[in-house]
Amino acid sequence: MGDLSQRSAREVLDDHLNIANNWVGTPSLEELLAEDLRRNVSEDIVILMSRGTFRGHGGVRELALMLADELPEHKAFDYTYVAAEGRVGLLEWTYQDSQVQVRDGVDSYLIEDGKIVGQTIRYTVEPR
Repeated sequence: MGDLSQRSAREVLDDHLNIANNWVGTPSLEELLAEDLRRNVSEDIVILMSRGTFRGHGGVRELALMLADELPEHKAFDYTYVAAEGRVGLLEWTYQDSQVQVRDGVDSYLIEDGKIVGQTIRYTVEPR
């Protein structure tokens, strides 16, 4: 596996996004989440969104469970734009299943030493 701390921001972001889309059809979100946390997320992460501020791996777990509840069919995300420069990453994404859709997903990332240390999240879940 090598030294994960030497990865570029884009490599960290790509790994994180690949793991996120592996939730399709998986029986255990917790196993995927544990792998993502281990590989890509700082224990001191701070996530900002309109619902509040979430900290650490516990905050990431809380947000992942909320998202899983909001997107009940666990289909793949469509990453419409991914970019990274230096320590900063940007993701635009959409989601659609038979019940809900997200057309405006935007996440930004701060990545240091091979881990996501800061993130902002914005999306709107709409019924279909």
